Amino acid sequence: MKDALRLLRLMAPHAGWMGLAVLVSALATLAHIALMATSGWFIAAMALAGAAGASVNYFTPSAAIRAYAVVRTVGRYGERIVGHEATLKFVAALRPWFFARLIPLAPAALEDQRSGDLLARLKGDIDRLEFAFLRILSPGLAAVLVLAVGLSVLALHDGGMAVGIGLAALLAGLGLPLLVHRLGARASREVTAGTAQLNALLVDHLEGRAELDIYDPDRRHRAALDETSDTLIAREHRLAGILGFAGAGVGLFAQSSLVLVLLIGAPRVLAGTLPGADLPMLALLALSLFEAVAPLPLAFQTLPATLASARRIFDLIDRPPPVEEPAAPKPVSEVGTLAFAHAGLTYPGASGPALTDIDLVLAPGRRIGVVGSSGSGKSSLVALALRFRAPAPGEVTFAGSSIADFNSDDLRRRMAVLAQHDHLFAATIRENLLVADPDASPEKLEAALERAGVLTFVVAQPEGLDTFLGANGAKVSGGQARRLGLARALLKEAPILILDEPTEGLDGETERDVLEGVLGATRDQALLFITHRRAGLEAMDEIIVMDGGRIVARGAPADMLAIVGPGMMGPGTIGSETISGGIPEDTARSAGSGQGLEQAPP
Repeated sequence: MKDALRLLRLMAPHAGWMGLAVLVSALATLAHIALMATSGWFIAAMALAGAAGASVNYFTPSAAIRAYAVVRTVGRYGERIVGHEATLKFVAALRPWFFARLIPLAPAALEDQRSGDLLARLKGDIDRLEFAFLRILSPGLAAVLVLAVGLSVLALHDGGMAVGIGLAALLAGLGLPLLVHRLGARASREVTAGTAQLNALLVDHLEGRAELDIYDPDRRHRAALDETSDTLIAREHRLAGILGFAGAGVGLFAQSSLVLVLLIGAPRVLAGTLPGADLPMLALLALSLFEAVAPLPLAFQTLPATLASARRIFDLIDRPPPVEEPAAPKPVSEVGTLAFAHAGLTYPGASGPALTDIDLVLAPGRRIGVVGSSGSGKSSLVALALRFRAPAPGEVTFAGSSIADFNSDDLRRRMAVLAQHDHLFAATIRENLLVADPDASPEKLEAALERAGVLTFVVAQPEGLDTFLGANGAKVSGGQARRLGLARALLKEAPILILDEPTEGLDGETERDVLEGVLGATRDQALLFITHRRAGLEAMDEIIVMDGGRIVARGAPADMLAIVGPGMMGPGTIGSETISGGIPEDTARSAGSGQGLEQAPP
């Protein structure tokens, strides 16, 4: 019930259009009922008049029949126009509403979500919510209006007849749909969950196609995909069977109502208390009333799936944001020093901290290289700097103020970031670059591409900057995708540049060329350079070595490069007795004495 009320509140801004759609739908149905009832009366009246040799005014009923037919036709068309307009306005507002609430949660609060499932919520679940009005709310409200008018007309002719038809309509419009809901609620919810699961599996299958060909020769992932699809089809088949049963039930109640009218009305016609022509009119009126009831079983069958989709959306946006935005944010300085003071970070559900006692000062124009094995906490530094997560304990400041005092979006505008897994959109090269600077000229785009070492590739393409990259940059190699992401980061020209593995996937010669262009173009920017490789570290002002979420060594490049070995640069751990490659701990502590090299406290 709570989910339904929240959904109704989301519909409230479009209540005018939705109310008009319900009225037009009810008007069209009433015109159809009036057409059927008047036609029945007219044919019977003409037959009785002919048999009696009496004259009858056929102009008025003929005109009424034509008018009802026109109203029914225009009403049906208007119902679809207005109903879909109301629905599209609702869905068009719903998707941005949902997306706007996802943004504060990304990426920290959405890390447990698969991309396919997020896509299913953003696309499939929201699309399913259009049924909330078209299939559920509109038919239900229109049926109430139509039955109120129709039963009132029947009551004017015969109260018992109106009561009997009302009970039949209640059973067909409420009792039968409730039975359908009970029989199909579980299957309906499973269809919603199964559709999301199938979408997630399909995305995983398509994006991991190459890896699956190598590592899944038994096609287990494809078998899981087929099993999910088969289960979903079985659930939909069950729902179709239940709906077919409900349709037959509505037809049975409609025909029973016709018989009821005849049983009640025929004796009255013989007794002379009911005009003969009124009997077929009332019979057809009762039969036509069930047109308003017919959509209700489908509405009740659709309700569980619609509410399940609403619940999936609400469950996601109801997650607490990983950081709280200040009520009165401070303005963010154009430039400033980014500083970590005894900063720590523990991820929810983790057994230990990801970062512990981090002290780091990134002043304007200063370059700091960060190295360490996978899982040492390098990328967690980026999460704290961008305020995706809040430090605990400790503090991160910018320009002397805690970043908790700033609006997160305003803070992030001062930083250009190449993430470890940077995303390329299914768009052109130009459109991907303009994400960083929407007003950038073609010359500025080419300059950024040249600094990233990828301009030659772009110019060689027939479409140049308008070359389509495909989903996740599928139409370019990993190295080219990495350099396009780097060009986008360089294009932003923020005072702080954070590069996380910028040369991943590049050969040695290309790596040197790219780093030469990047480091030459970022002299005035503060640079946080996170890497597994030695290239470019000699141009840093300071090198920091991380292990187990701690800074275990730091110092000038000349000192640090003498002791940094493969154990620090790539997968592996740094033992308690050695820093790397068998270098004793006291050697690391003393190397470059007086040059700022120091061992972090344990």
